[in-house]
Amino acid sequence: MTLQASSATDSRSLIVNHFEMKQSLVFLFSIGVSIAALCAEKSSNGILAKGTKWETPFHQRDSGQPGPVVVLTGGLHGNEPAGAAAAEQIRHWPITRGRLIVIPRANLLGLRDGTRFLPGEPLQLRDLNRQFPKTKNAPDARGVLATALWRFVGEQKPDWVIDLHEGFDFNQLNLKSVGSTIIDAKGRAADIVVPLMLHAVNTEITDPKKKLIRLRYPVDGSLARAAHERLGASAMILETTSKSQPLSLRARQHRLMVDALLKHLQMTAGSPHVLVPEKKDSLCVAVYDAGGVGSNGLRNLDQILRGMKHVLVRRVGARDIRDGVLSRFDITIFPGGSGSKQASALESNGRAAVQQFVKRGGGYLGICAGSYLAAANYEWSLGISNHRTFCKTIDLPQLGRKSMWYRGSSTTVKMELTETGREILGNKKGILDVRYHNGPIMSPMSIEGVSDFLTLANFRSEVSMYERQKGTMINTPAIIACEFGGGRVMCISPHPESTKALHTLLQNAIRWTARMDGERYK
Repeated sequence: MTLQASSATDSRSLIVNHFEMKQSLVFLFSIGVSIAALCAEKSSNGILAKGTKWETPFHQRDSGQPGPVVVLTGGLHGNEPAGAAAAEQIRHWPITRGRLIVIPRANLLGLRDGTRFLPGEPLQLRDLNRQFPKTKNAPDARGVLATALWRFVGEQKPDWVIDLHEGFDFNQLNLKSVGSTIIDAKGRAADIVVPLMLHAVNTEITDPKKKLIRLRYPVDGSLARAAHERLGASAMILETTSKSQPLSLRARQHRLMVDALLKHLQMTAGSPHVLVPEKKDSLCVAVYDAGGVGSNGLRNLDQILRGMKHVLVRRVGARDIRDGVLSRFDITIFPGGSGSKQASALESNGRAAVQQFVKRGGGYLGICAGSYLAAANYEWSLGISNHRTFCKTIDLPQLGRKSMWYRGSSTTVKMELTETGREILGNKKGILDVRYHNGPIMSPMSIEGVSDFLTLANFRSEVSMYERQKGTMINTPAIIACEFGGGRVMCISPHPESTKALHTLLQNAIRWTARMDGERYK
């Protein structure tokens, strides 16, 4: 089946005006009913396909007020994590009328393996989003998981079914992919709301070829098409694009579209950038994954954080930080990459938001580039840690001008914890091997109003590219910690996340920086 983009029936200005009018109506509506609705709202959770290997959780928010029933699914394809990430965030949104039912990680085993299909299933059953009742077939789903999902969705009697996915490329640039599209079933309700959803998400996209467009009809055998044809629901598939876009951005685009729909339905009046619950029973960790971040560090951090108890992790981008998402988190982690590019992506407002987050009691953990970002000696740095970096640019004979921060490709160096470091990071005695890749060489800055740092580990070997670098790294701090306002800051020059033997060290660093000192990892 070939999908064709539909032409807009209204002009852009009419769409914008209609969207703004709807926003105003939602605001007026929320003044009258949101307080009462939120007081009556009930949350419940359950398990689908219980007792099978396909068990997956669902979450319901019931406003206690009459209104639409919306079923939202993510993660039907396990190699499309953005939908699952967005659904995990959306399930915490307060609802002012109707019911919102979220199945965030439908193909839980596929998500764990990073594979599109249902692991271990035969060829004809492996694609979960082709197992729902087809147009000309019997009204039954195929396979244990699809059958459980289909039965559950039907029991909800949904008005809307929204399925979150992502394509491998932008549809406008590559017709073989449906990435960056809204694929909806025909209907007047969709005709009204899809332009509003496209406007909400496309406002933040500058490249016209990467903007989302409308396609139809959902593929035969998909949950969305079956829900429209068999259950009479308005249904659509929201596709972001994984190519060259961080997870935080793709999840954000999903949130913007779902928020536009729910506001149109007068089901919510809140921000689309609520990522964690207001009442927390877990350590909430925000991992920065936008401009200036490398991919390997993020994968290693994912593994480390999965090994921690009672931890809720969210990827956040620069726009998210500027929108104030950090306020509900305990700690933010800035991984390796480029400190200056991270600073540029954050912009001045984002950097100020990180500073305020720490000053008000939040934790900041910087690894390599994140430690450059936290320093006090650059015009773009955060100034939340009282250290400078060895970063001079020097004219070298026969070589020209060279930056002293650059010491070559990734290598292994020696590191040793101090007594204070062993108290905080774990009792690892002796010399430790750790990966190093141009992390900052840190020394005191003596900035007034910022506490002096404590050295938690020292380098016991060094690496250099130029003669002028020799002797400037060995016995200098590898890990430091300080306080900034009411928050804690830890800066790690090397990459302990790359060495499995040092994962508990980093877990202890996260707990300490977030002021969760009670639990230690051995």
